[in-house]
Amino acid sequence: MDSPACVLELLGMLVYVGAWLCALACTILPQWLTMSTSLLPIESYDLGLWETCVVQDTGGMECRSYDSLLGLSSDLKLARILMCTALALGLLGFLVAIPGLHLINSCEHYSGRQTKRTLIITGGVLGMMSGVLCLVPVSYIAHLTVMHFFDTKVPDVVPRWEFGDALFCGWAAGFFFVVAGLTMVTSNRCSQVERDPVPQRRYRVKSMDHPLRKRPEYV
Repeated sequence: MDSPACVLELLGMLVYVGAWLCALACTILPQWLTMSTSLLPIESYDLGLWETCVVQDTGGMECRSYDSLLGLSSDLKLARILMCTALALGLLGFLVAIPGLHLINSCEHYSGRQTKRTLIITGGVLGMMSGVLCLVPVSYIAHLTVMHFFDTKVPDVVPRWEFGDALFCGWAAGFFFVVAGLTMVTSNRCSQVERDPVPQRRYRVKSMDHPLRKRPEYV
């Protein structure tokens, strides 16, 4: 068992789980965008992928789901598709990488170490793909929000959407996915280097009788 490779694999899997949970929270939370108005300071509005919410200053919240999928804007549709795809790829990569761990001897006796290397690399690549798919919609929504916020054509008295907590959770999920994938691929590389040492020459020693050694005499 290779200690550095095992540590990197376990670290990558832990970060992988944290990234997937952050992506799930980002997909479910309605706080992608938030807006508060000076006319109604006791209320604020939250916009998510699945519903919109009105938050009272007293702590109450009332949410309403979108009535129609076709009536959504193109950015929300894109964010839904990419986030769900990132969750699916992340879960698939996690399940694929589990049999490739050093601590699990499920397939090493049947197909050798090469299969375990392939599984751990595949899981890492799927994790990095999930990170990219998670970063794209979050960054795109943030870009549109910044463009609308600093639009000079809109009067200053008109309220504007601002960043919500779900966007920061999505950025963290994408970063952790990429880190987890790179860690898993690096662990496989370290394992390969440790298992393939530098070949050493072997010398064959021939047994020879010492010239001063006396042979036994038989009478």
